[in-house]
Amino acid sequence: MKNIQVCPSTLKTGFQTYCPSAIKNLFSGVKVSHLTDFTISDEDTIKKLNDNVGKLSLSGVQEKYSAIIREKKVILTPQGMQGTYIIKPAPTDRRIRNRKQLPANENLTMQIARQVYKINTAENGMLFFSDGEPAYLTKRFDVLPDGQKLAQEDFASLTGKNEATHGTNYKYTGTYEDIACKIKQYVKAWQIETARFYTLIIFNYLFANDDAHLKNFSLRQTIDGDYILTPAYDLVNTSLHIDEGDFTLQDGLSKRIEKSDIYEKKGHPCQTDFIRFGLQIGLSHNIIAKIIKPFLNEQAKVYELITNSFLDEKLKRMYRKSYTERLDRFRRASS
Repeated sequence: MKNIQVCPSTLKTGFQTYCPSAIKNLFSGVKVSHLTDFTISDEDTIKKLNDNVGKLSLSGVQEKYSAIIREKKVILTPQGMQGTYIIKPAPTDRRIRNRKQLPANENLTMQIARQVYKINTAENGMLFFSDGEPAYLTKRFDVLPDGQKLAQEDFASLTGKNEATHGTNYKYTGTYEDIACKIKQYVKAWQIETARFYTLIIFNYLFANDDAHLKNFSLRQTIDGDYILTPAYDLVNTSLHIDEGDFTLQDGLSKRIEKSDIYEKKGHPCQTDFIRFGLQIGLSHNIIAKIIKPFLNEQAKVYELITNSFLDEKLKRMYRKSYTERLDRFRRASS
């Protein structure tokens, strides 16, 4: 992918590499190439990964590699150094449909979250290996410029769940209300962070993110010692790659709220169910209405970003179809 016409981060048109805002936010003002000097299949690269960097599992099907910026290029983190970026190549598991499109999907979904719905997300963009293969690149938000790591805990840990206690599928157990309860327990300004969490739950439903498990939500410690939600990460429209479901967690939104008539009849939640969930986790009617409003409207910017994305034409059509179908479901309300 040598000749491009949009920014590989923000998806703004008229750029053949990263645009100024991407350079500022993703690379702290350094003009970095969107092309690497290596591929993940290089023998030398594989040796470096095995000897120096190591491989971290991600949701069972994706791999991620530690990276830094050196001489305006993204490189794998040398041994003994603190990585500041994460590279996520396309997964090698052939059971994943359209697997080579996953990096473009994640970049697009993250940009929609940020640009359309003003969700605080991890800085991200696309990266291309020397053989043209795409990868997803994200900047670590738990590492300060001086290399100091901030304390961070995901909600699998905060809810006391691991493989020993809850089996191999531990991160998919429970409800989203369980997460909200932990936010209230650990976060001083819990009303603000609960509203952010609620916004993300609606976004995940509208954009078919069926990978929103306990480890994909986290709290981090601020410099002042308080805890807040981390920026959103791992946002993907999974319907393009696996069989979709409404919610990742096995027991859905909450065990303590009655399903709407539409949910019972159609098998999918509607606006009413999300309103009930918002009230259950302590949000007011006014806050809920304010959060829901932009999700009820068809957003032209969503279609613009899909068009500008690095997805192929078939998957662009699938992504648009997924959005319109979920939007139709979400707009419904029980009387």
